[in-house]
Amino acid sequence: MRCFKLARIIGVMALVAVLGACSAIKLAYNNLPELSYWWLDGYLDFDGSQTPKVRDELAQLLDWHRRNELPKIAALLQEAETLAPGEVTPAQACAMTDRIRDRLLAVSERAEPAGTELLLSLSEAQLQQLERKYAKNNADYRKDWLDRSPARVQEKRYDQFLDRFEDFYGRLAPEQRELLRQQVAQSVFDPKLQDVERRKRQQEALVLLRGFVANRTHAAHRGARRAACLPAAHRRSAAGALARAAAGAAAGRLPQPGRAAQRHQRGAARAGGEAAAGLPERPAAAGGRRLSRRRPRVRSAAWAAAGARNSRPAPRARAARGYAASGRRACRARAATAAARSCWCGPATARAHRRCAAG
Repeated sequence: MRCFKLARIIGVMALVAVLGACSAIKLAYNNLPELSYWWLDGYLDFDGSQTPKVRDELAQLLDWHRRNELPKIAALLQEAETLAPGEVTPAQACAMTDRIRDRLLAVSERAEPAGTELLLSLSEAQLQQLERKYAKNNADYRKDWLDRSPARVQEKRYDQFLDRFEDFYGRLAPEQRELLRQQVAQSVFDPKLQDVERRKRQQEALVLLRGFVANRTHAAHRGARRAACLPAAHRRSAAGALARAAAGAAAGRLPQPGRAAQRHQRGAARAGGEAAAGLPERPAAAGGRRLSRRRPRVRSAAWAAAGARNSRPAPRARAARGYAASGRRACRARAATAAARSCWCGPATARAHRRCAAG
């Protein structure tokens, strides 16, 4: 937006500076960073942190333009000078226009990074200033063009073109003035349509810039909320880690790897040692991890015969076995008591107790 405006100003001033030898024009071109700054400041009202950056970027842009673009513009004007004495065809005029547009586009591309950084740093107060400036420009445009009759609009455009041509070529002859008047009368310029397009571009620019400001504000608030939600101990530990990292960097020490990185380093060293020892490579699991080389647990022969090598009994089965063992211990105690006391519970019961204890 503003970058292209600045590119157009520099391009036009460069063309004029090469075309004429007027000292005033040369003075304006050499002071173009200062003039451009005040023009942009009228729209955005730069703060203390933006002012030095904008001035420095404008000075660098003018220096680049003087070294790279002025020789190309000089060659372009020399070619136009050779075409001027003869009849200029529409194709030649269109080619010359395209080449001038290319030079302006080159300046715009050069100014784009700095302009983007500036636009992303604007505040809501600066956007309000921009909106007020747009409103003032729209009021001036209405006064100059929309409040006039078609005949007065045509007369104003004729006066503007006449002043511009006579600044370049000197006083025009009556025949040239008449030709210029005819061309203005045949123009398709519509001030109302122009006003609609200007207001549309202004609103689009304001919506875009306010979106940037809203996103930046939301990100800042979200970071502040996250920091506030952290416990004080976590904030202190994070601040301490940052301080230690800064001190280590100042002392020239490399940062230590984290736990995950240390595990990875140990795994890589172990793999290198196994490869050197001639051990086969570990097979990879489905998730990409290497399977362990730990030896499987050795179970008893009875456990293996029961088919439970790699599994444990279910909770209910363990409980049932516990109940059975406690019942057998009770039966053994009762059998010993019966043998000692001549079986106070009777012969049949004593035999049952002995069978249970034996089983």
